[in-house]
Amino acid sequence: MPTPPIVELRSDTFTMPTPAMREAMATAPLGDDVYGEDPTVRALEDRAADLLGMAAACLMPSGTMANLAALTAHAPRGSRVFVGRESDIYVYEAHGVSVCSGVALDPIDTPGGVFDLDALARALPEDPDDPQFSVPAVLCLENTANRAGGVALSPADLAGTVGFAREHGLAVHLDGARVFNAAVALGTSAAEVAADADSVQFCLSKGLCAPIGSMVTGSAEFMVRVRRVRKMLGGGMRQAGVIAAAGLVALDTMVSRLAEDHTNAARLAAGLAELPGLVVEPNPLRTNMVYFRSAELPHAELIAGCARRGVRLGELGHGQLRAVTHHGVTAEDVDRAVDTVASVLAVPVGTAP
Repeated sequence: MPTPPIVELRSDTFTMPTPAMREAMATAPLGDDVYGEDPTVRALEDRAADLLGMAAACLMPSGTMANLAALTAHAPRGSRVFVGRESDIYVYEAHGVSVCSGVALDPIDTPGGVFDLDALARALPEDPDDPQFSVPAVLCLENTANRAGGVALSPADLAGTVGFAREHGLAVHLDGARVFNAAVALGTSAAEVAADADSVQFCLSKGLCAPIGSMVTGSAEFMVRVRRVRKMLGGGMRQAGVIAAAGLVALDTMVSRLAEDHTNAARLAAGLAELPGLVVEPNPLRTNMVYFRSAELPHAELIAGCARRGVRLGELGHGQLRAVTHHGVTAEDVDRAVDTVASVLAVPVGTAP
């Protein structure tokens, strides 16, 4: 009997480029992007800026570099950047902005993905003119908020945080790695989701299925600084149109279909919630992520047992499990995943499945 295909739920970074993307990559007009002469890159940057309601954009090799370049362009050395304590920038990006740019990341609690305004106020220096204190320069939003369950946050949800930033003269950077997931879930445009930000990073290589690349968007003057930082970090690419071509196809064809991923995530959450021994974290506006915990079986055993049966789950520490739906996951795959988890939970602890 043939082995059934893997159901890959660890992340939407496992998406594969579509045939249309591969064709576009093979036939894209090319030039030297460091000289600004790759026509496909320029077309992608124009398209990205337009979709985010910004004046300009810059192609980056990765979301980590995109966030690092944006924050470096915003924040002078020795200044502070407010980030969510559970944000990707703080947890998963190796504190690159501190290591490479001499900027301190100041983590603030973000219950439900939204900054605690009282905690933000306490983090401000009592006297910003006192040279003993570093001066805050940037506040970083994240939408969707990954470790808050992938929740989509509306402009109304973030209005208090943005108002705080403006009141205290802080630039607002949006880590919008999955901003199109947020827009689709909210029934609006990415430009509307990003309207209050000075700069936005978003990924082409997650749910949008491009094989590589992220974008930084912002003002034209800001993008000049971002390009200089990109070069300094080693992110200047030559015939990068081979990457940009897939990104253009992604933006033109893969945004609206994200709703299917959200539907499948809701189906997965409902199925898992019916299994004894699992606790599924509620989400007021679910996108493509499902977070849950095993109340009885150790999470490592649950992950290993599912993997042996061809279903791969992610683990984010402290027993928190994550399943992410994407273009490579069908409704049938979701049902198989639920059945697989159920079968593993039925195996006594210490018994090999």
